[in-house]
Amino acid sequence: MILKKLLKSLVFSGILYFGCSSSDIKNEDTTNTKNEEISTTTPETTPENVVKILSLGDSYTIGESVCNTCRFPEQLKDSIIQKIGNNTVSLKVIAQTGWTTSALKNAINNDNLDEDYNLATLLIGVNNQYQRQPFSIFEKEFPELVSSAITFAQLKKENVIIVSIPDYAYTPFGNGDTTISEEINKYNNFIENYCNQYGITYINITDITREGLENPALVASDGLHPSTLAYSKFVSLILPEALFKIGYSSN
Repeated sequence: MILKKLLKSLVFSGILYFGCSSSDIKNEDTTNTKNEEISTTTPETTPENVVKILSLGDSYTIGESVCNTCRFPEQLKDSIIQKIGNNTVSLKVIAQTGWTTSALKNAINNDNLDEDYNLATLLIGVNNQYQRQPFSIFEKEFPELVSSAITFAQLKKENVIIVSIPDYAYTPFGNGDTTISEEINKYNNFIENYCNQYGITYINITDITREGLENPALVASDGLHPSTLAYSKFVSLILPEALFKIGYSSN
């Protein structure tokens, strides 16, 4: 444990210092709000070719209002399996509807996570925005969460993918509120600038969600979260980077 903390401290110092439905923003419990680990195995697999994925986040990661296999981490796992074939791919999701950066930090601290993941994704921040928390909290805690993701991803920032925050203004719930979009932009600009500064992969899926009012199929039945279709579009952007990071060609 002391060594683990020391490694985290070293990573953090080297790096310096990531949604919602009416149920998300009210912090209500849903059926999709559990930390889960799912593995897909084949008899011929050996430990050397196991691919371990860790996904950290909030309702956009746990997949509020879509089925368990419809959320983007699950779709990403399935897409990787289709590409790499006869391998074991495991997925651990630490996410809950309504979580802020503080809540995600606490959950990580309470989970005895391994530090051998081949890929880690992080999508967090919308509830900081919705709950009108001081932006300074996000400025402090987002880099700390990135540092944690790197630690769990074998201490390699190259194994981490940061996903932008969706814009729920473009849903029936958000009703085109430009203030929401302006605030989401503020969070995403910070995230993107941070990733660019420290050489961490950043994937912008926000533009996909900004088609939600014109294309209702991109919005889940709750009128707020991304739909299965939207998550599949997220994965189309994430998959090439994910395959590269685990050592496979996207072709």
